[in-house]
Amino acid sequence: MPLNFANPATHHRLLPRFAWFAVFYNVLVILWGALVRASGSGAGCGNRWPLCNGQVIPVSPGFHTIIEFAHRQMTVGSTLIVVALLVFAFRATVKGHAARWFAIASMVLLLNEAFLGALLVKLGYVTGNQSAGRMVVLSIHLSNTLLLVAALTLTARFLATGLRWARLDRAPGFGWAVAGLAATIGVGVSGSMAALGDTLFPAASLRAAYVQDFGAGAPWLLRLRLVHPVSALLAALFVIWLIGRSRQADPHRLPEQEPSRTFLARLVVLLLVLQFVLGIADVLLLAPAWMQLVHLLGADLYWVALVLLAAETVWPDAAIAASPAAAPQPVTATAA
Repeated sequence: MPLNFANPATHHRLLPRFAWFAVFYNVLVILWGALVRASGSGAGCGNRWPLCNGQVIPVSPGFHTIIEFAHRQMTVGSTLIVVALLVFAFRATVKGHAARWFAIASMVLLLNEAFLGALLVKLGYVTGNQSAGRMVVLSIHLSNTLLLVAALTLTARFLATGLRWARLDRAPGFGWAVAGLAATIGVGVSGSMAALGDTLFPAASLRAAYVQDFGAGAPWLLRLRLVHPVSALLAALFVIWLIGRSRQADPHRLPEQEPSRTFLARLVVLLLVLQFVLGIADVLLLAPAWMQLVHLLGADLYWVALVLLAAETVWPDAAIAASPAAAPQPVTATAA
């Protein structure tokens, strides 16, 4: 049957909506992965991958096996969704479209995500493992996760525009945006390390936690917990710069773009303040698993909003969309 991807209802509504579904489905996968760590279920399937304890579907699984196996199945679902997004993005856009490149990046990052997850399991870097190797692989894994969410977010963002890849790195402020987002990734990684420290070395009180962090024999993972609030404050400076830039006059900005950018700026500030509040609550409550998940959800939503604001600010599409040469051309594909 014919599949007409030039149909405005498909290109401007359904496909971007599917892309946003991919974004938030992967956020759900991230949250479930945090539940795997917080519940100590990382070895629920043993050190076997992709099989679970040597079985395709575990028989009479226990609690930890159910949690870990569910996470693996959610990852399979994520793979199918991202593959579909890649195919649809190529069929609905022209050569050189920015959304194509970010869809490709999403696919590559997702495959890398699966590889790093398998590596953690095969090397035994789960549950109570405190080795430096686990910290290194886990940091790379977490950075890759945030890059995946960013790539999916930008795929969804650019599917609604005619922006081409060649114009991206020419935009004013591109370097600052990349540096600021990289700093925010550092905050995310340090936060995950802090959460891992809370899981491996739980404290009975704030005083006990203080003694753990500053004691002469404190594990270096606990000492790293102090990096998280400091890095969060530094990354907040990037948010201030980005919001200030978003308020600057732009000769190419259309009037209808202003409400969207203002809303995103306010949303980023709101989520940033919420993250500091949740972080303080996490410390005061001695980092229970449910609070870690709430804090992580806020962090993921903040990351998506920040990436969107950076895209709206650094890559406004008003002038490009008005250019006939840059506008996406109709594409009609026929399936057998």
